[in-house]
Amino acid sequence: MRFPWFILIILLCPVLAIAQNGSISGVVTSADSKKPIPRVSVFLDNSAVGSASQENGTYLLNNVRPGSYKLIAKSLGYETFEKTILVGSEPVKLDIELNVKPLQLREVVITSAADWKKNYEWFRRDFIGVDENARLCDVINPHILNIEYNQTKQTLTANGDEFLVVENKALGYRVKFLVDSFSSDKLNGIVSYSGQRLFEELPGSDAQKAKWRQKREDVYYGSAMHFYRSLYQDKLGQEGFVVYNFIRYMNPLRPKEEELQHKLKQFQSGPRDSFMYYRNLAMMSKYSNENVLRPALKEFEMCSHYQQQGLYVLHFNKYLYVVYTKKRETQPDSKDFYRPIDMSDYEASILTLGGDFPIFDKNGTVVANSMLYEGTWAKSRLSDLLPVDYVPEPH
Repeated sequence: MRFPWFILIILLCPVLAIAQNGSISGVVTSADSKKPIPRVSVFLDNSAVGSASQENGTYLLNNVRPGSYKLIAKSLGYETFEKTILVGSEPVKLDIELNVKPLQLREVVITSAADWKKNYEWFRRDFIGVDENARLCDVINPHILNIEYNQTKQTLTANGDEFLVVENKALGYRVKFLVDSFSSDKLNGIVSYSGQRLFEELPGSDAQKAKWRQKREDVYYGSAMHFYRSLYQDKLGQEGFVVYNFIRYMNPLRPKEEELQHKLKQFQSGPRDSFMYYRNLAMMSKYSNENVLRPALKEFEMCSHYQQQGLYVLHFNKYLYVVYTKKRETQPDSKDFYRPIDMSDYEASILTLGGDFPIFDKNGTVVANSMLYEGTWAKSRLSDLLPVDYVPEPH
């Protein structure tokens, strides 16, 4: 039964619940003139908490769930302000100075309308998703995006100077996303992006809101956010997660992806045997000698407190295999995703260290040293994105 004790306290004592949340306030001024700047968008990245500065430059963010956040201040003509802050029950006072943004002339890339549409559809597929929720996402202003395709590297990149506004009618959010960078590497199958986002509730009837609540829960349970929250609370088993160490090695029989694509292109209209030889190599997995190491890991074996209060460290060898036993996988795995033959088709994800151990907070957000996801979590896109301050209703 999912009924965390802190939710029980909130239900029984609303006054105490409000006191447990924090607030952030301050004044937004120009770094040059020191004068207040009105109508600056001030928000907590990847959350539903945001506001605009008043005529005197003051701003206030109320009822903030405790945790680590990146505070963003954005206004046309100024550099974007970013600062990581830790919010507790005590009010946070933070004044913001914005620097005037120097005029930069972006290189103009001329593309036909057909090419732009083709590139945009690629961007939409890899940024917003292709699942049922994605089909209910409307992009309000797609043309604010600068999209480029590199044919040699088979890589699509995109960015924008304004908020990309997406109405997610599956989850009931309007998502405003500042796309700093986006990259989709077709050769290696890697999608990455960075930026800041703000969630706003869409208006709807009571019946519609009830459907949105259910959809949000469907997305939350089994997600990376759910996993990290369960991990630091020592509730992995109770919440349905089983975690293993994992080993794998690069397949020595399979050439690098760039070499394979070059050979396939070279022999596409040449000798059939040569083309089929490299096509068969391309169908092979990138990895070999993969193995899930049993028994399952306990929370204390992979999670410890970080030196800063409210933060935790996830430590493991190069790979971690995470299984969520309360859902079955509904989307096909990639050919490179390993699934033991004696394991049911539960949702599963592989985590690969990118360097130092990841650091995450109580909201279930990795705040430093991100990882590469494969499997279920890698399939999640903006269509399945929840704000970091989301909390499912008790059952």
